[in-house]
Amino acid sequence: MSTVLQTGALVKDYGGKIALSGVNLSLEGGKIIGLLGSNGSGKTTLLKLIAGILTPTVGNVSVCGLPVGVETKKLVSYLPERTYLNDWMRISQMLEYFADFYEDFEIDRAKKMLLSLGVDENAKLRTLSKGTREKVQLVLVMSRRAKLYLLDEPIAGVDPVAREFILDTILSNRSPDSTILVSTHLISDVEKVLDEVIFIRDGRILLQSPADVIREEQGKTIDEYFREVYKCSEKA
Repeated sequence: MSTVLQTGALVKDYGGKIALSGVNLSLEGGKIIGLLGSNGSGKTTLLKLIAGILTPTVGNVSVCGLPVGVETKKLVSYLPERTYLNDWMRISQMLEYFADFYEDFEIDRAKKMLLSLGVDENAKLRTLSKGTREKVQLVLVMSRRAKLYLLDEPIAGVDPVAREFILDTILSNRSPDSTILVSTHLISDVEKVLDEVIFIRDGRILLQSPADVIREEQGKTIDEYFREVYKCSEKA
């Protein structure tokens, strides 16, 4: 598989607060990759840099060989931790909004997923439960034919049933050559879908490895090994 994402010596400094420090990553296509770390570890900052919402203080980011910019926005589908959609909008308006904005948005595909959820397209976002709102936002993001999906804490704050639907949606709506980078601190809930993991702490990458290699070599779950590595990094 070709390289989908490359970062080089990536640094983000928020006026004296270092959010990322010398991050070097290379991600291949066709994988679901977990960006795993506690709150404040730098996950959201990294995703925003890849999405082109923030600019690096030092270093570079490229998607499919292109420097992050206008052209890479056509290749990246980003689900932020907090919604940017207005709660007065009807679901049907959101579908039209995405269809107008993104050439690769498949509105029929989105409608099929919403139908399976039992969500009325005439419903306004504010009338939906938190779990259903999370699902609708994920449907919108996953209905694009992107090369790289960035999902920031997609299962945080929703019940276990909603988490299962979200994970199933991620699995069943991915293209074979696309990569999904999903950030979370709820490792035990997502590890079953991950091909690869990245451990991040205090803006530094602690480890990048295939998930199966960790399970085979360490004899532990991803969650168990993450806790071990995290504790060791605290003592170092």
